Amino acid sequence: MDGNIKKTRGDFGENAVCDYLFERGYEIIARNYRKKCGEIDIIATFGGIISFTEVKTRRRGGLTDGFDAITKEKQRRIVRTAKLFLEENPRCYDKSARFGAARVIVSGGDTPRLIGVEYRENAFDPRLLD
Repeated sequence: MDGNIKKTRGDFGENAVCDYLFERGYEIIARNYRKKCGEIDIIATFGGIISFTEVKTRRRGGLTDGFDAITKEKQRRIVRTAKLFLEENPRCYDKSARFGAARVIVSGGDTPRLIGVEYRENAFDPRLLD
């Protein structure tokens, strides 16, 4: 797949998830937070909770569902990156943390069209990764 199409589709999916979360009362505080150990697509707060969300965008009828692409190793990288975010943003320490995942389904082609968003608030438990 062309790298530009993949990036366009990925950006589209992340925007769709930001809209989805915002409509449900989340405040988006960071996007594409990158460190050497990994990246977090969306960091948002909801009440007393800070949510670190991984987004996977897939074409309708694709071979993988998206959630299966968030492997244990990917989860470990997200947790390490989240710890760095919290160290850099001490105002977030008073919030409970959770790790979410979103799957965005889009139509095929060069210009994606949204089919749907599925969001799992507690996609994985970092305590179970050791």
